[in-house]
Amino acid sequence: MTEVIHARGHEHVLARHSSTFEITSDDFLTPAGDCILAIEADRTPADFAPEFIDACQSTTATITVTIETGGHSDSVAGRGDPALEFTNERSAVGRTSEYVDDRTVMLEAEHAAEGFDRELVDALGAGHDATVTFTVHDAGDRSL
Repeated sequence: MTEVIHARGHEHVLARHSSTFEITSDDFLTPAGDCILAIEADRTPADFAPEFIDACQSTTATITVTIETGGHSDSVAGRGDPALEFTNERSAVGRTSEYVDDRTVMLEAEHAAEGFDRELVDALGAGHDATVTFTVHDAGDRSL
């Protein structure tokens, strides 16, 4: 199952954060937002289909986020969890930790913002449009 967000980069995309990455619907970004990869998202976790959310809440779910922009693409995988809410109407946050709040869309991500391909980050920093694809696979349910 997949969910897709369209967003855009911004001149202040730095992707230096070591424990999170974020896609936000906000229309601005300051240099302090070093986890934010894209802004002006056309959708947020609260917009995701109930079936997708249910699949992400499985203890055996693997969630992959793929970002494509400016001819570059990179992905990061993490795990689902029953505590994931997908209720935030502003942003989606992937975490390398097990911390959960209403913005969290994956736990124990392979890497955070600082781990994304630097050419991808440069393209986001140049303000290119971005497609962010969330995919969930559940080892316990082969029908996904």
